[in-house]
Amino acid sequence: MLMYAPLAFIAVGYLVYWYITRTFNYWKNRNVAYPEPVPLFGNIKDSVLRKKFIGVVFKELYDQFPKEKVIGIYRMTTPCILVRDLDIMKQILIKDFNLFVDRGVDFSKEGLGANLFHADGDTWKVLRTKFTPIFTSGKLKNMFPLVSERADMFIENMKKICREKPEQDLQSLSKKYTMSTISACAFGLDIKNDDDTNFAVLEKLDKLIFKPTYGSELDMMFPGILKKISSSLFPAEVHAFFNDLVKSIFEQRKGVPSNRKDFMDLIIEMRQQKIVRANKNVDDSEVSLELTDSLVAAQAFVFYAAGFETSSATISFLLYELSQNRDVQDKLIAEIDETFEKCRETISFDVLMEMPYLTRVFEETLRKYPIVDPLQRCAQTDYKIPGTDITVKKGQIVLFPVLGIHHDEKYYPNPEVFDPNRFTPENSRDRHPCAYQPFGVGPRNCIGMRFAKVQSRAFIVKLLSNFRVEASERTPFKNFDGNRVVMAPDGGMYLNFFSRQKR
Repeated sequence: MLMYAPLAFIAVGYLVYWYITRTFNYWKNRNVAYPEPVPLFGNIKDSVLRKKFIGVVFKELYDQFPKEKVIGIYRMTTPCILVRDLDIMKQILIKDFNLFVDRGVDFSKEGLGANLFHADGDTWKVLRTKFTPIFTSGKLKNMFPLVSERADMFIENMKKICREKPEQDLQSLSKKYTMSTISACAFGLDIKNDDDTNFAVLEKLDKLIFKPTYGSELDMMFPGILKKISSSLFPAEVHAFFNDLVKSIFEQRKGVPSNRKDFMDLIIEMRQQKIVRANKNVDDSEVSLELTDSLVAAQAFVFYAAGFETSSATISFLLYELSQNRDVQDKLIAEIDETFEKCRETISFDVLMEMPYLTRVFEETLRKYPIVDPLQRCAQTDYKIPGTDITVKKGQIVLFPVLGIHHDEKYYPNPEVFDPNRFTPENSRDRHPCAYQPFGVGPRNCIGMRFAKVQSRAFIVKLLSNFRVEASERTPFKNFDGNRVVMAPDGGMYLNFFSRQKR
């Protein structure tokens, strides 16, 4: 028996190696360009080991094949398509959207998997139709006083803390602001600056939601396994929190809408119907959805999570760039001062959205730092990619590397330079619609895009009317955090905040 043990060990080792490399001839057999995969990890080893942010990994893959329209890659052991060509992106994301409706991230519907971001097919169609009205200009105008008030509260708090210590971790400050804003606008919760207990709970949630788990990699190796075993990408603690939150708000409002006209009012109105319906885009046939407690909790979760983290990161990167580009900061402050003077110190929703230089600075920030990357879609049927001999198989994932596109010299010369003038009307006019997609493009773009712009810009305007930002010794950062599912600087974002001699 001892004599055969080494042979058995070799045989087992061979079988394991065969299994984790069994798909690695997929793209070679189809004559598709591809980077050489690593056993088990495929082409995303540095992401799996949390050494690099996933967007950086896909940018490196994008940069390896400058002459290819699409390339084949392996996420763990699963073959996927990475699209480089903007016309093909437009075809998939916009023109043939109905063939790529789903994102292809499937997990237990009882584990928050039915949220608007991850939902598939008819569930997504109904939710998108019903939640779109909450982000109209009229609704955002109604919410704006809440946003403005919380921005004022945080600026007053910053005046106190920066007087004693100018250097602050901007990420921590901006998260508190966006947490309080989304809590007020979506759930009617009033969280004060000194409410350490609630902020501690929300900070814990932040870590649970945005720290990657290996459930994602497991699903890459065995697509659909999370749904089959009724598992979730998020801990039970997160699900329980949002279940309890929704239940408590229902009880406070006694099951009827309040006058706040916020996210929860919309949910309560929908819940009174029990069944919500919408028409399909193609044949106008009706689809319906039962509004269960689990489904409601899933929507509360995604609105909260998306509402604070992405805006907080955008604020941090924007102010970082202002600390590195004094001329941009001077010009933006001049526009803010002029606007305050014209409006007699009161900034309205309409005025905020019509500040041209602020808009360009905001857009250039998201050009250089796209927070969510890569974007992905799942093929609903076999699909021949236009202009190629490549067929995407039903169920296969197609990926769009936003950081790679935004830093491509073809579309943005000197991409590492922060230049808001890239987004003047004359410079933007002829740009390909898929060359800029921090919020995605097509029917499944970010539903909260307009709220994110209002929330972020209100904070920036209020802050820069009171402070200048300057780099400190700890300001420079070398890498993005590989242990976050959205883009964030590794080690925090430290800046000096100095009170201005105002107008």
